[in-house]
Amino acid sequence: MNEKWREIASEIKAIYGNKDYVALHEPTFNEKEIEYVTDCIKTGWVSSVGKYVNEFEKKLAEYTGVKRAVAVVNGTAALHIALKVAGVKENDEVFMPALTFVATANAASYLNAIPHFVDVSEKTLGLDPVKLKEHIHDIGEFKNGQLINKLTGRIIRAVVPMHTFGHSVDLDPLIDICQQYNLILVEDAAESLGSYYKGKHTGGFGVVSALSFNGNKIMTTGGGGAILTNNEKLADYAKHITTTAKIPHQWEYYHDEIGYNYRMPNINAALGYAQLEKMDDFLASKRQLTKQYHQLLKKINGVKVFKENSFEMSNYWLQAILIDPQKHERDNVLGILNAEGVMARPIWSPLSELAPYMHCPKADLTMTNHLNKIVINIPSTPVKGESYD
Repeated sequence: MNEKWREIASEIKAIYGNKDYVALHEPTFNEKEIEYVTDCIKTGWVSSVGKYVNEFEKKLAEYTGVKRAVAVVNGTAALHIALKVAGVKENDEVFMPALTFVATANAASYLNAIPHFVDVSEKTLGLDPVKLKEHIHDIGEFKNGQLINKLTGRIIRAVVPMHTFGHSVDLDPLIDICQQYNLILVEDAAESLGSYYKGKHTGGFGVVSALSFNGNKIMTTGGGGAILTNNEKLADYAKHITTTAKIPHQWEYYHDEIGYNYRMPNINAALGYAQLEKMDDFLASKRQLTKQYHQLLKKINGVKVFKENSFEMSNYWLQAILIDPQKHERDNVLGILNAEGVMARPIWSPLSELAPYMHCPKADLTMTNHLNKIVINIPSTPVKGESYD
C-alpha cells in the first residue's frame, strides 16, 4: 500500500508539471496584479487610503450579492468586528464548530466572549444543525427572549457556522434554530468566497459575515479579509471602528470610541481587485482538479474525495480526502506524501483540545473526533489555464 501512495504522489506531481515539490495552495498572479500594484506605488497611495480600497469593496459586494463589504487586514479581524457589530458582548457564549481554524474561537475571545463548541456533520464537515438542536435541548433554557446555558447561567448570544474548505453548512435549519432561540447568525465564510448555498452566495445569510484573503485562499490580497452585511448601519459602524474610530475631519484627529487599526491597505486592495477578475477561472479550475483527484484516488480502496452536497456549489478551496482508518493509517499517508514532495496535512486539531479553550463548554463531539482522524488535505492550487497564464 505504501508503494501505491508513492504512485499517487507521482501522479499529483504530474498534474502540477512534475515539480520537485507541490505546495498545498499557492497564489496565482499575472500582469493585472502587477499593473494595479504598480499604480499604487507610482501614485504613492499604498496605505489605508486610496481608490482601490473603495473599488475593491464595491466589487466584492457585487460579487457576493450583499449590500456592503468592508475590507480589513485579515480574516480574523473581519470575524472579530463582525461579532462585535452583531452584538456579541463580554461573557456571552457563542456556538461554533469544534472542528475549525483557531481564528473562529480567537475572534470571540477578543471580545471576552466564550466559545461553546458543537459537533460537526459528516455530510458537510461544518456545524451540524441536528446536533446543535439536541444540545440546546439538553443545556438550554429560553427565558425573557434569551437562550441561557443552564449549566453556566450565561446568555448564548450567537451561532458561528464555518464553511469548511469552501463547502457550505446546511444553513436553512440553522436559520430556523436562530429564529426559534433569538440567536445571531454570524457566518465564518473565510474559506468560501465563490461558494453558494441553494443559489445564494455564502456570507449573505448571516447578520454579518467574514471572509479571508490570506495568501493560501482561493483569491488573495496578500493578507486581508472583509466583513459582509446587508445592514447599512452595521457596515458604517464596522468601517468606522476598523479605521481607529476617527471622526472625519480635514485636519483634526478625534476618535469617539476605542477603535481598531484594521483597514486594508490600498496596495493589498489593488491585488484583490485584480484577483476578483479571475474568480470564474479559479472556480472552474478547482472543479476540474476535483474531477482529476476523483479519478486518481479511485485506484485506492478506502479513500474518497470529499464532494459538494446537492444544496450547494462549493469553491473547492482545499481538496479534502477521507481515509478508512481500517485500511490506512493517517500519519503514515501524510508521511509518504510529504516525503515524496507532495504537501499534505491533517484537518485542524479540535479547538476543545487546545490549551486556551479546554475549559470552554462543549457538546458531544463524536463526529469531530472521528473526522479529526480521517481527513487529509492535498494540493489544491488551481492548475493554470490559458485565461490566466
